[in-house]
Amino acid sequence: MDKEKNLTSQLKEKFDSIGQDLDTHLEGLLYSKPINYWDYIQTDALLDLQTQRTVLPDEMVFIMYHQINELLFKMILWEIEQVAKSDAIEAAFFSNKLMRISRYFDMLTSSFNIMREGMEVEQYNKFRTTLTPASGFQSAQYRKIEFASTELINLIDNRFRKTIDRNTSFEHAFEHLYWQAAGKDYKTGKKSYLLTVFEERYKEEFIRFAKFYNTNNLWTKFKQLPESVKEDKDLINAMRHYDHTVNIKWVMAHYNTANHYLNIGGKTAEATGGSEWVKYMHPKYQRRIFFPDLWSEKELQHWGEDA
Repeated sequence: MDKEKNLTSQLKEKFDSIGQDLDTHLEGLLYSKPINYWDYIQTDALLDLQTQRTVLPDEMVFIMYHQINELLFKMILWEIEQVAKSDAIEAAFFSNKLMRISRYFDMLTSSFNIMREGMEVEQYNKFRTTLTPASGFQSAQYRKIEFASTELINLIDNRFRKTIDRNTSFEHAFEHLYWQAAGKDYKTGKKSYLLTVFEERYKEEFIRFAKFYNTNNLWTKFKQLPESVKEDKDLINAMRHYDHTVNIKWVMAHYNTANHYLNIGGKTAEATGGSEWVKYMHPKYQRRIFFPDLWSEKELQHWGEDA
């Protein structure tokens, strides 16, 4: 009885704090249905989200693989947001979140073998033509992960970083992000259809997102920590592990898988979206580094060369 009274007291306190009547909510429980696994996970809805464009069976592998990626991206953003919205961050909390995120990327990295070994090259090169001009390049969640991980300057095309600083408008900086090179002629300013429709759908959302994470990204949050916390070895190792996992290991796993399917007879096929995927994806060209101060000059100089 004491436990029941204690629970009732806590519930009353909870609902009083938000101006709600406890008895009304308890009465509602009389009519609620017990939860089950399939309703909680929304299994039927989830399994009804795969729609093939062809009759080739391996296309289903391709669709589900990318849907799983998007779910993992959502998990990563969920963890980053908790760091971004925390005021007093301790080293253990920060390290824990970073290692969670890295494990998600470890899954993403190793899972490329599923796609690489799970689809016949012949089937892939048939159904991929029906995907044009769509491309994995258009994953908005992955772009958000980048915005939330580091300062915007570290996502600027390496050729233009010296011309951009914190006084540069978000609009101008956006036009010089490294991934613009996948679909933009910088001499003429002309953009591919791939990039044009991507921006029409997400550009305003990206800029709003980037404005919040301009001062709340993982790298800035780390630099704001007290010196004693920033010197924590476990935290530094977690930061470096995350940076290397995302910007070298995961990228190279993606690159090698693309090369497996698109390098046919010694000739490199064009990506479905028309991008120069080799120079866009390989880390030694774009030199994407989230936490540059945590790497030595030698490591920075040879970033991605031995991948």
